[in-house]
Amino acid sequence: MSNLPLNINFTQIFLHLLNFLILFAILYFLLYKPVKKFMENREKAYQDMDDEARDNLRVSEETKAEYAAKLSGAETEITQMKTKSREELARNRDSQIQAAKDEAEKIIREAKEEAGREKERILAEAQAEISEMVTDATEKLALKATAGEAFDQFLDAVDLAEERGSKHEQ
Repeated sequence: MSNLPLNINFTQIFLHLLNFLILFAILYFLLYKPVKKFMENREKAYQDMDDEARDNLRVSEETKAEYAAKLSGAETEITQMKTKSREELARNRDSQIQAAKDEAEKIIREAKEEAGREKERILAEAQAEISEMVTDATEKLALKATAGEAFDQFLDAVDLAEERGSKHEQ
């Protein structure tokens, strides 16, 4: 070997350098590259998840805004429907009240007509009874011997007929 100061051997340095390069290449291909690729994939996955979360947040905010608008519209629609139903209820109530009034007027009119017919019937019966009494009284008068008695009986029959007629009118 050569006599170099400090016992430096270039062959050993060269071999150590070659071993170091081989070790570096092996570590680069076996460890560094796969770890770097794994880290890039993981970073990409987290970035995708972050982007997806942002998209979901944006979509949910848009949906929330849509639902808020729909809710506001629904409240307005509910208010309009309530107003419309109240108006319809008032119309129905008024028509039912009018129908009840018409029915009441009809019932009263029919009752008055029936009362008038009943009154006429009672008057006709009373007149028939009065006529019968007058006929009976006249027959009795004709059969009675004294005119005074006959006249008293006639007046009693008329009073009796008037009492019956006043009872029927009441």
